[in-house]
Order: sequence, then C-alpha cells, then structure tokens
Amino acid sequence: MTDQDPSADLTHVEDGNAQMVDVGDKDDSQRRAVARGRIDLQPSTIEAIRSDGIEKGDVLATARIGAIQAIKHTWETIPMCHQIPITNVETEFDVADESVTLTVAVETVGKTGCEMEALEGVTTGLNVVWDMVKAAEKDDDGEYPATRIDNVEVIEKSVDR
Repeated sequence: MTDQDPSADLTHVEDGNAQMVDVGDKDDSQRRAVARGRIDLQPSTIEAIRSDGIEKGDVLATARIGAIQAIKHTWETIPMCHQIPITNVETEFDVADESVTLTVAVETVGKTGCEMEALEGVTTGLNVVWDMVKAAEKDDDGEYPATRIDNVEVIEKSVDR
C-alpha cells in the first residue's frame, strides 16, 4: 500500500469531481461487446412463456424491444458513458426449465467501447421479463421467492483497429 492518492489512476475523477473521459483523439474502430444474464422463474411461469400464456403478451418479444431501447439510451442512464452510434444489436433468449438466459451483442464503430450498452440491454431485457411475468411469479403473500436475476456479465469484448 502506498501513500499515493487512490483516485490518481481513476480516469473519471479529477480533483474529486466526476467527469467524462476525453476520447476525441482516439481513432474510430469497430467494436463489439457481448453480455449475458439469467432470470430464475418457476417452471409454471416458463411453461406460460413457452405457450404464450402470459396475460401481458409476448414476453420475449417485449423483452427484446426493451433491451434494444435500453441499449440506445445507455448514455442517458450511465453518467459517464459517451453517446455512441449503435450499428447492430443481436438478442438471444435461451428458455430452460427454470430460467431464461438473455445474451445481448452490441456493435459500434467509434472511439469507445460498447460493453455498458450490452450490460444495459441484458439487465433491462431481464427486468422486462420480470415485469411481464410478475403476476405469475407472486406467491400468496405477494412476494417473489423463486424469482431472481443473476449471473450478469460481459462475456466478450473486441476491438478491430
């Protein structure tokens, strides 16, 4: 441990004030990030998703739209994110017996990465799933004992310079 200021190496903090990193001098490059996460649900809820039996409508289609919308607005919700041009989004759902896994790939051509956009897509997409199925997931006390979102992670990040 040194006596050096621990914030000295932080790129978003200067003199105790948060600020966006200047990427203006960086060259544009093709970038891709892939994130993944899972929501655990009751088997009866999974069956209702598969059979289009959720009252609110098509769970996965709605979650896909929510994920894409979140990706496009990441810069508005994560304070130090740059607004970047999104060139492609891919969403993939894996519906298992007791969970739904969402994988989101985001691509851009620009000066900064898109992993926060991929994470926003995953977390919002899974939140939309929860919102769509919450009536089916509630127990008699109005709680969600089997429902949880976890394992959210960036699984790939690449830059082609």
